Amino acid sequence: MGDLLRGRGVIILIALVGLFVYWQTNQRDVPFAPGSRQFNTMTVEQEMQLGGQAYLQILQGEVQRGNRVLCADAASCTGADRQITETVRDIGRRLEQAALELERDYAAQGFRMPGVVERFDWTYYVVDSPTPNAFCLPGGYVAVYTGLLDITGNMDEPVTLEDIADVNKLAVVMGHEIGHALAHHGAARMSTQQMIQIGQMALAVGVGDMNPGQRQAVMQAFGVAAQGSFLAFSREHETQADRIGLDLLVRACFDPRVAPDLWERMGQIGGERPPEWLSTHPASETRAENFRRWMPEAIAEYERRCGRLR
Repeated sequence: MGDLLRGRGVIILIALVGLFVYWQTNQRDVPFAPGSRQFNTMTVEQEMQLGGQAYLQILQGEVQRGNRVLCADAASCTGADRQITETVRDIGRRLEQAALELERDYAAQGFRMPGVVERFDWTYYVVDSPTPNAFCLPGGYVAVYTGLLDITGNMDEPVTLEDIADVNKLAVVMGHEIGHALAHHGAARMSTQQMIQIGQMALAVGVGDMNPGQRQAVMQAFGVAAQGSFLAFSREHETQADRIGLDLLVRACFDPRVAPDLWERMGQIGGERPPEWLSTHPASETRAENFRRWMPEAIAEYERRCGRLR
């Protein structure tokens, strides 16, 4: 590798130093995760705009694939569609209020909070699709897929109203997804991807006159290092969203005790998974163990606010 870089070390070193400075000067506190910082070059307004655009594109894409968006037409929102949609929106409203209270508590303690809860355009829709999925895009744009409801419900297929009789497990998932948006994880990921692209372009200039084999070796080494770092940040984001979601859960008076078993159940979906260090998500066992470690504090907070758990 030393031979490959001979004569270009200064150029590459300047590029690396520039990236490091750019990285350090754009570190921001992670909202709702005191003491944590992340690379983020986007404003709240920018991420909300991108989130809203992506939300419309995703929902339109689902319709084009033949999947209904429940209650997209308010005039025809009746029966089971209405009950499912209203259940999801009620959970969302409770989690929103919990987020607003938590945001104000952190601000009162002296943490810098961007005040996003009241600025977000909170929107909730349910997509009639067997995909076990849910997400919250930057700006508070939430979608829950009916395929998830059976997993958070009684797991007997097909999805029925019995699957929303107990909403605690569904609230765990929605709290986690909302936690991502509150912590600006989407903006951080986009910012990191942009920085990696800048680094690739800068490195390509520095090795531009190498022979093709040498150039490919250097670029591959950079790509492996960048991908490894990106996966590690993604796993950190998932753990942060788990904890934020748990904080919202107990403040909204949902039973936190269902969380460990739910994430173990989620881990059984989709068959064999890659090792944790090659994945964007922590292993299900790791997540469940985190929740068990956090649970005594969560139960104490729940009972302080909501009464004794049975």
